[in-house]
Amino acid sequence: MIVGAGFAGYRTARTLSRMTRGRAHITLLNPTDYFLYLPLLPQVAAGVLEPRRVTVSLSDTLPNVRLVLGEADRIDLDGQTLHYTGPEGEGGTLAYDRLVLAAGSVNKLLPIPGVAEYAHGFRGLPEALYLRDHVTRQVELAAAADDPKSCAARCTFVVVGAGYTGTEVAAHGQMFTDAQVRKHPLRQGMRPRWMLLDVAPRVLPEMDEKLSTTADRVLRQRGVDVRMGTSVKEATPDGVVLTDGEFVETRTLVWCVGVRPDPLVESLGLPMEKGRLLVDPHLQVPGRSELFACGDVAAVPDLDKPGSYTPMTAQHAWRHGKVAAENVAASLGLGGARKPYRHRDLGFVVDLGGAKAAANPLGVPLSGVPAGAVTRGYHLAAMPGNRVRVAADWLLDAVLPRQAVQLGLVRSWSVPLDTSSPELARVPGGPERRQEESARSGPGAAIAADTHDGGTGAGSSQGRAGEAPAKGHPGSRATQDRPGSGTAQRRSEEELAKGRPGAEPARNWPTDEPAKGPVGGGSAKGQPGGESAKGRFGGESARNQSGGEPATSQPGGVPAGNQPGGEPAAKNRPGGEPAKNRPGGEPAKGQPGGVPARNQPGGEPAAKNRPGGEPAKKRPGGEPAKGQPGGEPAKGQPGGEPAKNQPGGEPARNQPGGEPVKNHPGPTPEPPPGQPPPGPDTAPGPVKRSDAPDDSAKGDS
Repeated sequence: MIVGAGFAGYRTARTLSRMTRGRAHITLLNPTDYFLYLPLLPQVAAGVLEPRRVTVSLSDTLPNVRLVLGEADRIDLDGQTLHYTGPEGEGGTLAYDRLVLAAGSVNKLLPIPGVAEYAHGFRGLPEALYLRDHVTRQVELAAAADDPKSCAARCTFVVVGAGYTGTEVAAHGQMFTDAQVRKHPLRQGMRPRWMLLDVAPRVLPEMDEKLSTTADRVLRQRGVDVRMGTSVKEATPDGVVLTDGEFVETRTLVWCVGVRPDPLVESLGLPMEKGRLLVDPHLQVPGRSELFACGDVAAVPDLDKPGSYTPMTAQHAWRHGKVAAENVAASLGLGGARKPYRHRDLGFVVDLGGAKAAANPLGVPLSGVPAGAVTRGYHLAAMPGNRVRVAADWLLDAVLPRQAVQLGLVRSWSVPLDTSSPELARVPGGPERRQEESARSGPGAAIAADTHDGGTGAGSSQGRAGEAPAKGHPGSRATQDRPGSGTAQRRSEEELAKGRPGAEPARNWPTDEPAKGPVGGGSAKGQPGGESAKGRFGGESARNQSGGEPATSQPGGVPAGNQPGGEPAAKNRPGGEPAKNRPGGEPAKGQPGGVPARNQPGGEPAAKNRPGGEPAKKRPGGEPAKGQPGGEPAKGQPGGEPAKNQPGGEPARNQPGGEPVKNHPGPTPEPPPGQPPPGPDTAPGPVKRSDAPDDSAKGDS
C-alpha cells in the first residue's frame, strides 16, 4: 500500500511494479488520477504550458498497480488497515502487509492576520489555474478602469517567499502581464508591478550564492520589485501591510513561504522531527518493520552530513521513492539486499522565464541562454511522460503570442490557503476532509518550529504554542466566518434542498433557483461574509442567510408571507388561507367533498370517448346500459349520481367534507397507498387518487 502519488510515491509505485512483475499486489491511494510535475507549475500559471502537459496519468504509466482514489483519514498500525474517504464522500478500508507513506506536503501557514482570508498558495493545479485567471482578470479590469488608484492596485501583484516557487512565479508573472499590456496598454502609461518579499537576506537563500545573484539580477532587470528582509505583517481586502510599515494596495497575494509535511503523519503517535516522521537510512520506521516513509513526510538522515536530514525537495523525494521500493521488495523476498539512502546533489536549476535561468550542473554556475537550455533539458529528462507535448508547447510559445483568456474554471473560494488538499479544488457540499482530530492538528497550521526556524516568509516569534490562534487558523473567528475555510461539510440531500440545514427551503441553493451571478466571485448578499453582489460568497450577510440582518421569513425577523408565523401570502402555505385540494380548504373539483370536475368520476362528461359521456360513432356495443361505460351511470358508478361515502356525493359523517361526529375531532384524511403523509417536509402537490376509473373499457384512440 502506497499513500500519495507525488514524486516519492509515484517513483515507489513505478519501481516496485517493475521489480515485482505481478508477484505482489500493489495499491496506490491518491486524491487524483495523475502525477503532477510541480517544477513546471509556474509555466501553467503564466500560460506557457497547458495544464495537462504537467500531469501524467497514473493508470497509463503504472502497470500492475491498483489505483484507489481517495484521501487517507486514519491508519491502524496494529491492525494494519487504512481508512480513507473517496472523492464523492464514500468511505473505505484497505488492508496492507507493507505501508509506504508518501503523502507529500501542504502550505505552511504562518500566524499573520488576514493571510488565510486573502492569500492563495501555489501547491496544486487548481491554484495555478486560479492564479492565471485572476491575473488576467486584474489586468483587463485595470485597462478599463478610469481611476488611476484602482488601476495601480489591480496591477500590483505581491509574492511572499523567495524560494524556488516564489522566484519562478514572480519571474514568469512579470513576463505574462507585460505581454498582456503590450496588446492592451494601461491608462496613464502604467505597467504591471510584481513584488517579491522574503525575510531572508537574499533570493534563493538555500542555493549557491552565485545562482542567487544571477536570479536577483534577472528579476530586477525585468522590473520585479525585490525586497529582502521584508515580509507581510497583515493582509486586508485592499492590500497588505509590510513589516517596515508600508501599505501596498493590491488585489493579489501569492503565498509561497514554504511547505510543511502532510498532517496525516502526526496522527500515528510516532517519533517526529519538525512534523516529519523519523526513519532510518533505509527509509524504515524504527520498531515498525512493515512501515516505510519517504518524501516530504519523512525525516531521512543525510549520511553525507551527519546530524542533519535531507531537505524537502523534489530531487530528494524522487530518489527516496526508488530506494523505498527496493527495500520494500527486499523485505518481501523479491529483491536483493536492503540499501541505505545516499545522494550527492548534482546541481540545481531555476527557470526564470524565456531564455533566462540560473543553473549549476555538477557545480558549474551558468546563467543566460546556456542556463536556460540546461534547465529545460533537465526538466524534459526528469519528466516521466508528456515530453513531446511539453517541447511542442515551448516551441509554440517561442513563435506565437501567448493566449490570455479567463476560463473561469476555478473560483477563489475553491482554493483556500488553509487546506490539507491543495491538489483538489473545493466544491459546494463536497465530502468531508479528515474531520478526526487524531488525523491532523489543522490543515496548513504552523508548528512552533516553523515560526522561528529561519525559513522563508514572515517567520518570527509569533504563533508559538499556547498563544491565541491567529485569524484564519482553526479555532479563530476569522476562519469560522470565512466561506470556504476549514473542512468542507457533507450535507444530506434534504439539506441541499434547503438554504441551511434545519431551515425552510431557500432560493439560491442546490436544487433550487440558481443564484444571480456566478458562485465564488466576491461574497454576495445571501451569503456569509462582507458586502458584495447577489449570489456570491464572502459578501455582507444578506437576508435569508445566517449571519446577516434577519429578513422576512427568517427567525428573529418579521415573518413574511408563505412562512410559518407570518402573514399568509399565498394559498397552499402553512398558516395561510387553505387552497383548494388542501386539507382544511375548500375542496376543488374532482376531489373528495368537492364539485366533481369534468372527466372525473361524478362530474359532467366533457367529451366523447370518455366514460360517462355520449358514445362516439363507430364504437361497439350500441347504447350501453346503466353502470356501463357510455350509458347512464348508476349511483356509485363513474358518471352517475354519487352515493354517500363516494367521491362527488354527500359525505358521510367522519368523512372528508362531512359533518363530524360530536365529541370527535375532524379526522385528517388518511392518504392513499403510495402517498406520503402530510407534514412539514412533504412538498405540496396533487393527491394521488385511489378510485381511478377502470380504463379497460376505453376506446383504442
